[in-house]
Amino acid sequence: MLAEKVETAPVNDADHRASFFRQSGWLMIANVAGGALMWLVHFLSNKLHEGEYATFGVMLAVVMCVPTMPLSMVLAQQTAKARATGRERELAGIIRLVWLGTSAVWLVASVVVLLQQRMILERWHIASPVALWLMLGACLFSLWLPLFSGVLQGQQNFLWLGWSMMLNGVGRLAVAALAVFALGGYATGMLLGVLLGVAVAAAIALWQTHSLWRLPAAPFDWRNLLAQVLPLMAGFAAFQFLFTADTMFVKAYFTGDATDAYVGAGTLSRALMWLVGPLAAVMFPRLVHAAAKSEKSGLMRGVLLGTLVLAVGGALGLWLFGPLVVKLVYPARFAAVTLSVLPWYAWAMVPLALANVLLNNLMAHGSFRIVPVLIALALGYVFVLTRFHESLVTVLKVLGVFSLLLLGACAWFTFHHSKTVGGRAEPARS
Repeated sequence: MLAEKVETAPVNDADHRASFFRQSGWLMIANVAGGALMWLVHFLSNKLHEGEYATFGVMLAVVMCVPTMPLSMVLAQQTAKARATGRERELAGIIRLVWLGTSAVWLVASVVVLLQQRMILERWHIASPVALWLMLGACLFSLWLPLFSGVLQGQQNFLWLGWSMMLNGVGRLAVAALAVFALGGYATGMLLGVLLGVAVAAAIALWQTHSLWRLPAAPFDWRNLLAQVLPLMAGFAAFQFLFTADTMFVKAYFTGDATDAYVGAGTLSRALMWLVGPLAAVMFPRLVHAAAKSEKSGLMRGVLLGTLVLAVGGALGLWLFGPLVVKLVYPARFAAVTLSVLPWYAWAMVPLALANVLLNNLMAHGSFRIVPVLIALALGYVFVLTRFHESLVTVLKVLGVFSLLLLGACAWFTFHHSKTVGGRAEPARS
């Protein structure tokens, strides 16, 4: 009886907060360290021929547009819910199904890309098809990595999730440096580093989650699963598109040093998400677990405040110290252009970081009414960028406006809108 009481006793608020900050602190260290190692790859831009850094940037942007966030969030949500309700065998079947499905989608997409190879190479001003082939390989592992890292996140196994992030950066930097110095100043060497880095990270996540995905599968409710998965996929995919698509548009509309400069500013500015992203990553499975057990949580407001402080501080840091970093890392031929767009880029990331927290909260509680709005914003973003791209600053102004619109939509659905649960309307929980 005593053991039973101890096992079911609720964790007090102090322990809960201590656990949250310990886990998010470790994940922040791992995320920043892994991100810094990936960023150090960009020091190799000094060794690349003209235009090759832009080729690397656009290939990397395509890899970043792989729906890593929706895949990770879906598996994190399903894992957290399965652990809360004792349905691990159903989860095993879901994991294997998603694994097979994403691999099949990659195969079809790769065939289409290879059939259109010449047109893609001409449109993006890419000299070697090898860069395209390496990108496809990196996309495959980029589909597998979020699947299994999402399971790690749902298990709240943040120790190995952090190691996966850091070793991804180690592999990318080591292989890219070796390839660039051995093979010459071409983007293919850096892309080889991306490929092997993400492959190592995916292997770690596979190894650490095998006790779940190797379980005998149990039947699961298809309709209920799709009702949860499809809105999550669409919502997070729209967010990820708003976060990453600008580089591909810039590569299509600009050439030479302008695209190199833009990629450089984007690399520094997106580092803000490395800094603040772990707070939302640790928050999400906790909120899913609490929602599955009908427990209330006030975690989101604290995470939102922490994200605001860190994101604004990071943007100010880039504004003040960006000139020193840019001159240290990037070649003189495009450093001045990078400095001119860096403040615009950095401040556009702040509302995106805040929107990420609010969106994670909404998705964790199954509040999916925002999803059509997110899709409309993504489509509107494409339309506006195809009409307004006279300069790099214009592109970033468009990104900034849509980032604010996204934040406004997430705030409205979080604090003012209502959602229906079990046939009755109640405010979205925060």
